Amino acid sequence: MLAVLTGVMFLQGQTTPKLGLDLAGGTTVTLTAKTENGKNPPATQMDQAVKIMTKRVNGLGVAEAEVAKQGSNNIVVNVPGEGQGRVVQLIGTTARLQFRQVFAVTDGKPTTVPSPSPSPSGKDGKDKGAKPSASSTPSPRSSAQPSASPSPRGRALSQALTAPSPSPSASAKPSPQASVPPITPQPDGGLSAIKDKAVLEQFAKLDCYHGDRRVPGANDPNRQWVAACDEKAEKGQIGKYILGPVRVDGKNVTSADAMPPNAQQASASWSVGLKFDGKGAKDFGAVTTEASQAYQASPNSPQAQVAIVLDGQVVSAPSISRGAITGGSASIDGPPESFDQAYATNLANVLKYGALPLEFKQSSIDEVSSTLGTDQLRGGLIAGGIGLALVVLYCLLYYRGLGLVAVSSLVVAAGITYLSVVILGENMGFRLSLAHIIGLIVSIGITADSFIVYFERLRDELRAGRRLRPSVEVAWKRARRTILVADAVTFIAALVLFFLAVGGVKGFAFAMGLTTLIDVVVVFFFTKPLVALLARTDFFGRGHPLSGLDPRKLHKEPAPVATARPKSQEA
Repeated sequence: MLAVLTGVMFLQGQTTPKLGLDLAGGTTVTLTAKTENGKNPPATQMDQAVKIMTKRVNGLGVAEAEVAKQGSNNIVVNVPGEGQGRVVQLIGTTARLQFRQVFAVTDGKPTTVPSPSPSPSGKDGKDKGAKPSASSTPSPRSSAQPSASPSPRGRALSQALTAPSPSPSASAKPSPQASVPPITPQPDGGLSAIKDKAVLEQFAKLDCYHGDRRVPGANDPNRQWVAACDEKAEKGQIGKYILGPVRVDGKNVTSADAMPPNAQQASASWSVGLKFDGKGAKDFGAVTTEASQAYQASPNSPQAQVAIVLDGQVVSAPSISRGAITGGSASIDGPPESFDQAYATNLANVLKYGALPLEFKQSSIDEVSSTLGTDQLRGGLIAGGIGLALVVLYCLLYYRGLGLVAVSSLVVAAGITYLSVVILGENMGFRLSLAHIIGLIVSIGITADSFIVYFERLRDELRAGRRLRPSVEVAWKRARRTILVADAVTFIAALVLFFLAVGGVKGFAFAMGLTTLIDVVVVFFFTKPLVALLARTDFFGRGHPLSGLDPRKLHKEPAPVATARPKSQEA
């Protein structure tokens, strides 16, 4: 076990534990709530936002991040470690997820304002007012779910206007999420059905390369038409879109999980797998039916794409090429260079707990120093060392040679604990804080208690006159039940504290529960087998005075030796 854990530690490239906010500092971000009237938001909505952010923070692992309300419209988030602004940004994002059908797509630079009606000639359906942007070049778009094939994104606006589309599908029913029924596909790509000239002008003037990519109104679920930008640049290019009504809302997502890349695709990225409830699965099947039929009529039709919109920005817009998706699931992915494991895990965690009731803007971000520092860390380690030294001294004085078994077991337990802390820090965000160190120090006594229970049972068997080797097995059968019961009580107490407490107490409970499990492993797979091996040696088997199993020390008189008495004495 030590060899395997050591190998995992070196493979992941992290050989020291990650430290918590109180020992190594971290990142502090102030998030300010935005309201339409500019006034302070209701206190109930702020409290709800704090609860949701706390759940998102807890989903990051046992990192002991902090979320606190400051004033009437600010929330302060503290996350351990430097350079955690990206993580905090996800924690504070509204996380309003929408699925909308694409009706136009081009490069993110400004273009000429298009006309919402088709050409009178009816020959080619081109809008003379729409001129392609010189910078609009094709760029591949990543697939966002298993049955969606990549589709070109950055085509010129004139191509989007003239792309043919199929006739309406009988199976594509209006979505209850939309404020009006879904727009019927049109020969000009659907723009002739858009009566909102303001959106057309906004789309043409939109510059996704400069300024904020969050287009005003793009996050409003009640708007029939919205203009939106890509969330991330793919190969240096950013696309902009005109999207139709909301077809599936994020509230219909029942679960979100980070998924590793497909090994069969060399350029695949991590993704976030989504599962819908019954209503969401039905609505998603309807919109993918329409998109698939548009693809069959023309693979370049923008209506063949379904945009996944998070907080008003397009995360992914795959082209649906293999028919309707009716399984009640989808996935979100993106460019491999930015959609890595950390981003996918954090995004899944954010989506899992639902959208915030308010929209927040990042007011400030600061790197903060540790609140306790190296002096307190050194003091905690010294306290742990003193406690460990006292336990070792007691075991050696009282149990003599048998105390070496306890000491070696403590060393093995310490090694497994260290490796576990390092590995958990890399894989689940575990960061060592002062509360964790306290829990680890307390666990020294818990581990030593298990050895004492077994050793005393063994000595009781020897006092009763049994030989050492049989006593090892008999004592173990009696002692292991006591050890398991004692560790079970400690683990249940740690479990209750972990789920009911917050902050430092939660970290203390996690450390105590972890070391309790390690104690069971060490006692069963190291301490008892080692005692069984030592019982076969002459030093322990014959009860050497320094072995800790000396019959005289155990108040056991040696058996009388039979001798022949003289007849004179018999008389």
